[in-house]
Amino acid sequence: MGYRNLQECVADLEKAGQLRRIDVPVDPHLELAHIQRRAFRAKSPALLFTRVKGCSFPMLANLFGTRERLHYIFRDSLAGVEAVLAAKADPAAALKHPLRSLRALPALPHMLPRRTSRAPVLENRCALSALPRLVGWPMDGGPFITLPLVYSEDPARPGLDASNLGMYRVQLAGNDYAADEVGLHYQIHRGIGVHHAGALKRGQSLPVNIFVGGPPAFTVAAVMPLPEGLSELRFAGLLGGCRAAMHYSRRLPLPVLAEADFCISGHILPQLKPEGPFGDHVGYYSLKHDFPVLQVEAVHHRTGAIWPYTAVGRPPQEERRTTGSRYRSTKRPGGFIHELTGALVPQVFQGVREVHAVDAAGVHPLLLALGSERYTPYEAQRRPRELLTAALHMLGTTQTALAKYVLVAAHEDAPGLRARDVVAFFRHLLERTDFERDLHFITRSTTDTLDYTGFALNEGSKLIWASAGEKRRELALEVHDLPSLPEGFGDARCAGPGILALRGPRHELGRNETDPRMEELAACLAHWPQRDAFPLVVVADDAAFCAADFDNFLWVAFSRSDPAADVYGTGAVVRARHWSCEGPLLLDARIKPFHAPALEEDPAIQRRVDALAAPGGPLHGLIE
Repeated sequence: MGYRNLQECVADLEKAGQLRRIDVPVDPHLELAHIQRRAFRAKSPALLFTRVKGCSFPMLANLFGTRERLHYIFRDSLAGVEAVLAAKADPAAALKHPLRSLRALPALPHMLPRRTSRAPVLENRCALSALPRLVGWPMDGGPFITLPLVYSEDPARPGLDASNLGMYRVQLAGNDYAADEVGLHYQIHRGIGVHHAGALKRGQSLPVNIFVGGPPAFTVAAVMPLPEGLSELRFAGLLGGCRAAMHYSRRLPLPVLAEADFCISGHILPQLKPEGPFGDHVGYYSLKHDFPVLQVEAVHHRTGAIWPYTAVGRPPQEERRTTGSRYRSTKRPGGFIHELTGALVPQVFQGVREVHAVDAAGVHPLLLALGSERYTPYEAQRRPRELLTAALHMLGTTQTALAKYVLVAAHEDAPGLRARDVVAFFRHLLERTDFERDLHFITRSTTDTLDYTGFALNEGSKLIWASAGEKRRELALEVHDLPSLPEGFGDARCAGPGILALRGPRHELGRNETDPRMEELAACLAHWPQRDAFPLVVVADDAAFCAADFDNFLWVAFSRSDPAADVYGTGAVVRARHWSCEGPLLLDARIKPFHAPALEEDPAIQRRVDALAAPGGPLHGLIE
């Protein structure tokens, strides 16, 4: 059986040596978030802080810090989860091999939520101001909840079946919020948006419950890319090994997760208020924008409540020269989620065998996919046809619709290639790309709310880069005979097989303005003998940093560029509105004046945490 609540999980992890209690005063303002980021990098045990300044609740860090701990937490249910998802992905295979599917049967009842008359989460009430005030980055607009479970129901179809449990940023204080208000930042393409739209259409306010803590399976379920027809509550029961216990109270308009640690109940108000800025997992701040406001009517918590939290930061694990600090996004157990959902990919996306949203690039900016190319087997040379259909499908449904760069390769060209082997994937793609046919732009499209490279908030462009066929070129790893470059460009570095990084002059233009200096560079490279051996050129502010590690290249190249505005090419032309070039392809990945600022650690906080991690300190040996 799984854990019924967070307290059972904490006790079990502590008994197994996978959790440590920290009984010294710690500050929720910057310090705890900094500790979490360093604990995650060090693959440390979960950390339970029992003396949080200004707060009476203990705070739990790094619960999902390692894949091994995730497997330990869900050790009793993983086999059943895999069996159920495999059967959903391929029902015919389940019928052909019924004995293999028998292990799914005991897990199926766990997918049915159950009513309970007992709700520990409603045992106590407190003020909103009594909740932990976690602040993650120096420029953050206030404290916010990093692991909220936001529950809403469809006004047209009330009940659990059409409910949504999502993880959306909740600002607890700051800006213009009243003492009984919190900001509810939900991005586009989220389930709660459909519920909110339905309420507005009816002239109603939308009731919302925000849970914190509870059985760990609910936190994972809230960020899962679940297929149609499988709700978060059902999946949480399946993953947690026990049915979701829901309590119905006459005092609250929505059911509550009975074993949660906290429950914030309220209604979304009709007006918007500024929310943010906040450091986010892409590695930059999301700026201040108007978002919905939740008027809080009650805050409940169980006896012995624990506040789990995480922290976000820049995805690559490489050092930044400016501060010497290192960042990594610690919000999502991405590899674990991929393990669970990989078998569902062909069912969700016809013709797609594997997808990989690249964490090092910030997740949504870059999507790699392997698909089938079967439309025209009679052609002498394979070329992208079915791959384009698959790419458009991925941009038309689920969270993959927010991808900015969609790179697709044909499985038939290299059956052993995997999308998660990012370096090998790029090598394969660059070896085969025909820049006259393989690039397809979608302009003025919907984009990720956290991406500031495009035309406006929630609006930018996308690039489908689909390649298939025989190998066309040999890629180089050393740069030779580079021509004299235009003023401001230089410091040529190899960032990977066939990838050249160049330092560029400071970008000073506005949004969507073509840079004549990039056009000049493209023309200059037409005379480079190695132009075919380096088919991709990335122009960055710091070429050495960009080329120091492949994760750095991914983050710089794809989080700092918009396809329609920042892609250039040698010999570029537009025919019948199709953009193409002879190559190389140039990507302007410099920081632009309209971009959000990158995240930088507070040196004073670093020194304080260094002291805690020094020999004899409470965090010695636990954090990096």
